[in-house]
This record gives sequence, structure tokens and C-alpha cells, in this order.
Amino acid sequence: MIRSVVRGFGSALPQRVVTNKEMESLVETSDDWIVQRTGIRQRYIAGEGETTASLGEAAARDALQRAGLTPDDIDLVIVATSTPDNTFPATAVNIQNRLGMTKGYAFDVQAVCTGFVYAMATADAHLRAGMAKRALVIGAETFSRILDWTDRTTCVLFGDGAGALVLEAQQQEGKVSDRGVLTSHLRSDGSHKEKLYVDGGPSTTGTVGHLRMEGREVFKHAVGMITDVIVAAFEATGTTAEDLNWLVPHQANRRIIDGSAKKLGIPLEKVVVTVDLHGNTSAASIPLALSVAASDGRIKQGDLVMLEAMGGGFTWGALLVRW
Repeated sequence: MIRSVVRGFGSALPQRVVTNKEMESLVETSDDWIVQRTGIRQRYIAGEGETTASLGEAAARDALQRAGLTPDDIDLVIVATSTPDNTFPATAVNIQNRLGMTKGYAFDVQAVCTGFVYAMATADAHLRAGMAKRALVIGAETFSRILDWTDRTTCVLFGDGAGALVLEAQQQEGKVSDRGVLTSHLRSDGSHKEKLYVDGGPSTTGTVGHLRMEGREVFKHAVGMITDVIVAAFEATGTTAEDLNWLVPHQANRRIIDGSAKKLGIPLEKVVVTVDLHGNTSAASIPLALSVAASDGRIKQGDLVMLEAMGGGFTWGALLVRW
């Protein structure tokens, strides 16, 4: 059968680092408070000229270089983002043009923090269906542009950045030992909309709006929802937590990450954590974490890696891939 195999990974971050100490000068908060409740120590904030598309392009070029490929080798670009450069066209089309691509097709996926898992699952479906041979899957965000910088409960949590993977359709044996995407499980429940949303949009207010979140409510649902899809991925492949080499979760909150791992019986030494470095970068957080762990040699070819996320909507999902 055809599997979507990871050929390359890449990342990009804005130039400006904002520490918790600097946040203390912006809103009434403290480094101790932020670290204790979230695990975040710093985040990157996009400056003038840095956009979702420019960060996504840089991450894509990094991934292509590591894969030993050029933009001409790509047939499909999917960008997961909630902070596009424009209402339309899609940021993926913008990045396609910036890369100099003259063939293939490109579109955005919007599932907030679960966006990269949705984008990976979508790319996998297109590759397995024979619609494309190679895909660039990018998670890119500039959440700093939709934050209310007077709301200390949200502005300390989020950051900007981008990460990317190159996927290639390859013939495999159809076993759990195959390289590539083995299974994906996606969920959503729109009844939770008011717990995490942006209070603006073209069709309602004609403005971009600001992020609004009921933090305790999100936290209350997160661990259960994440566990649900990870268990589904294990059941679909006949694998267990013991078989897993790495869990790469959405980097929103250290307490959610630790709680999910504990409930699933996954040792913390198997969990990739970068929330302290990047904050919550929404759809960019999983590919950024993958890039860190693959760059430093933790994630190696043949490793079994679980990706999981939960975000506004609510949306949530998990994807199991053999690196």
C-alpha cells in the first residue's frame, strides 16, 4: 500500500524573543506565575515584515533542503493556520508563489491548534489517493497579531513561528512496521465554541478581532479529548504506549502535556516538550517540536511517533507516524 513518508522537516522563528521578564513590564504578571501554570519561559513575536507566509516559506525551504528536494518536486502545499496573511487568497497559495512553484495545488486548513494534525491527515489522504506525489505540510502562525495585549490571561500564552514537513508517497508493505503515516483520528464539537474563539471576522464584525479563552474550561476538557484520539490510534494499529518512541503533543500547557502522558502511561522521558521555548504557537507547535527533536537526534528514522493536539472549536486529533 501507499504510505506518506516524512522526507524532510524544517522550522522558522521570528527574530524577537520575549521572555517572561519582559512580559512583566507589559501586563500584571510574573515569571513564577507563568512558569508554574503553563511551563512557558519565553516566546517569539513577529516583527515588521515577518508574517505567517514569510515564516511558512522559511520553514518550507528548510524542510526542502533537508529532504534534498526543490520546490519543483512538490505537487501539493497545505498550510494549517488561523492567522493568514489575507482573508483570501489562502496563505498556501502565497507560499507556493514565494517558493517559485508553477505547478501543483495549494490550500489552507483551519482547525486552530489541531490544524497541523488535520493538515497531515489531509495530505496523507491526497497522497494515498494518487492526487499528488509529494506534499509540503506547513503549520504557520502569527498569533501575536490577534492577542489582546491588555488581557494577562491570554497574552502571556501565545507566540509566533512555523514548522514544515515534506511528505512523499511511497509503496510500503501495509504493516505497522512501515515508514510513514499509519493512522489518523480527527474530532470536533462546535458546542464548545465560546470557550476558545476570536471575537471578530469578515462576516460578523468586519474586523480581525481578538482571541478570547475560558482557560479553566479548556483545561477541563483537554486531557480527556486528547486521550480519546490517542487510544483510537493505538487500537487502529494494534500498538500500545510501550511501542511508542515519542509523543509530540501540541505545546499549549505543560500541565496538560504531563497529565495526558500520565493518563496514557507514557513516560515523560518519551514526551517532546518545547512549550518553554516557544509558548503556544497553535498550528505551528507540533512541527516546531518535531523539528527540535529531529534536529537534536532524539527522533530517528524508524521511530514510532504520536502527534496529538486539541484546539478551538473544539477540534482535536491524533496521528501516528513511523519516522
